[in-house]
Amino acid sequence: MKLFSLLHRKIPFFKYSKFHSKFATFTSLPSHNLEVESLQSISANTFHHLSNLCRSLSSLQKVHALLIVNGEIDDPFLKTKLLGLYGLYGRVTTARLLFDEIPNPDFGSFKVMMRWYFMNNLFDDIIVFYKFMKRRLLVPDNVVFSIVLKACSELRDFGEGRKLHGYIVQIGNPDSFVLTGLVDMYAKCGEIDTANKVFERIWDRNVVCWTSMIVGYVQNNCAKEGLLLFNRMRECMVEGNAYTLASIVTACAKLGALHQGKWVHGNVIKTGIQVNSYLFTSFLDMYVKCGAIRDARLIFDEADKIDLVSWTAMIAGYAQNGLAKEALLLFTDKKWQDVYPNSITLGSVLSACSQSGNHHMGSLVHSLGIKLGQDDVGFMNALVDMYAKCCRIEDAICVFGSMIYKDVVSWNSILGGYSQNGYSYEALKLFNRMRSDGFLPDPVTLVCVLSASSSLGDIRVGSSLHAYSLRRGFLTFSSVYIGTALVNLYSKCGDPLSARAVFDEMAEKNTVTWSAMIGGYGKQGDSNECLKLFNDMLKENIEPTDIVFTTILSTCSHTGMITEGWRYFKKMCELYDLIPSMRHYTCMVDLLARSGNLEEALDLIEKMPFKPDCTVFGSFLHGCSMHSRFDLGDVAVRKMLELCPDDAGHYMLISSFDASNGRWAQASDTRDMMKRRGLRKRVGCAQIDSFANDNYPRVASLG
Repeated sequence: MKLFSLLHRKIPFFKYSKFHSKFATFTSLPSHNLEVESLQSISANTFHHLSNLCRSLSSLQKVHALLIVNGEIDDPFLKTKLLGLYGLYGRVTTARLLFDEIPNPDFGSFKVMMRWYFMNNLFDDIIVFYKFMKRRLLVPDNVVFSIVLKACSELRDFGEGRKLHGYIVQIGNPDSFVLTGLVDMYAKCGEIDTANKVFERIWDRNVVCWTSMIVGYVQNNCAKEGLLLFNRMRECMVEGNAYTLASIVTACAKLGALHQGKWVHGNVIKTGIQVNSYLFTSFLDMYVKCGAIRDARLIFDEADKIDLVSWTAMIAGYAQNGLAKEALLLFTDKKWQDVYPNSITLGSVLSACSQSGNHHMGSLVHSLGIKLGQDDVGFMNALVDMYAKCCRIEDAICVFGSMIYKDVVSWNSILGGYSQNGYSYEALKLFNRMRSDGFLPDPVTLVCVLSASSSLGDIRVGSSLHAYSLRRGFLTFSSVYIGTALVNLYSKCGDPLSARAVFDEMAEKNTVTWSAMIGGYGKQGDSNECLKLFNDMLKENIEPTDIVFTTILSTCSHTGMITEGWRYFKKMCELYDLIPSMRHYTCMVDLLARSGNLEEALDLIEKMPFKPDCTVFGSFLHGCSMHSRFDLGDVAVRKMLELCPDDAGHYMLISSFDASNGRWAQASDTRDMMKRRGLRKRVGCAQIDSFANDNYPRVASLG
């Protein structure tokens, strides 16, 4: 028996005569002289020194066993000490067994047990144990109240927290820690007004109290109130700590208040406050969300130590600001090769791969995730989205099918992939499968499915989805997204009246909404309503985008409005500082060519700031055919063959152009050239009612 040879502390012996009589035989053995001497060194104050004896779980278990063997375990104070030590080593279950063996535990024993529940984050057990404790004895202790309030905060248990508040009022005399705990509990349970009422009744507010209320405001999307309270705090001559300032920086990020965020950053530098990891990441996040990505990278590069959270935040910042290349460069930089990415890091990198269309890098990240054992839903959803946006729909389907656990985001990712890659019919079938598997669609789901319905031109399915969104209240809470999708649906299906009805009912509209409605009128050739709506948009102080101008120019082209077309083209360049793209020049060339101004159209093509593509020359060729200007058409033909020698569609267009001029030999030569190059025209198809088959599960049966 080498127990006491392991424990070096000399501890006086307790109840020596009793121990001596019990161990007479034991002490008679010469080989145990050392152990006996150590044992006899324990005095009546053993409990005070027990923690010094037990420097490991193994030594604690040996002491515990020895005390059981020698019948010295029945002392309540000793058991309390032992359960505290077991709690110290994380054996809370063993500690509770010891507690339950105490016949009449006193307040101290209860308090020790609750402390170790708290230290091990066992918040559910704290609530249960508190109720048990309250049945046994009176609990007028602020420390216990603070622990139970913290448990209610973490569990978001508003009911139990409110009961405890009433008991605290009944007992009376709560200290500032308890009152601060009440503020935190109400704030985390979403009762921010109640939290503020408790806060205002605290007369002795310290920095922790102020910080709890500020954090509560920020977490409950009351960032502006959080900033105002911070100003009050400073007026009361209370200096914030790193956690206070981190919450203020988070509030600035939510409000997009870059100027105020920079002031906080400057104040931190000026006052010399120690910047911990939490505050540093908050600054990084604030600069990223305010669009100051260069400032974010500057403080990132100046940091003495970068951890996983900061590295991930910087990568995510690049991805969120559309800087996919920079995100991938930071991720692959050898400087960070010793930092292992988590699922959030990999998700951000996959987002960058999606934006850049870099499916090769995405595949490598997929492999890395497998090696690191990253298989949570968030990472798998990012993989599905990446493959879908990189036009690798088969890989997206494979990843989706391999997922054991799916959520609504998983279904939305694959539905969006189907819709974006032209598999609209498959998207609608998958939507029905999603519902049959028990998943409720959210607003994003409806947008994806409405987009698929728009592509198919099936207004019946779209109308069913419209009715479903009304019943679920989506048009109330997410009107700008679903409303825009509905406007686009009805416009593409040739029902501008329904599109306008949805448009007029929308409380909130963005540029895409206006563009969809303007485009709807443009497709119907209603130039008057199209331009009128454009002017209405300007009156609402909504800045038009290049897509809106593409719609306007296309409408002018189809209705022969040359003067208006030139006016809007110049307005786009001069008034809104938009650089015309290939689409805008194509619309202008089409406008001039359709109206017979072919020389002016050719002059515009020659003055383009970049090399024109086949769509530009195709529009010009169409105008030449309309107005029988075959001399100019030959110019377009030569250019198209130079730019796209392997496009069968262009050969067919050229052949038709020659045939319309009666040049049958040239038309035949063009077709022969197609055959020699092995080119074939794509088979045409007509849109039919895909859902006429009664075997197909109708979307109209939405529950």
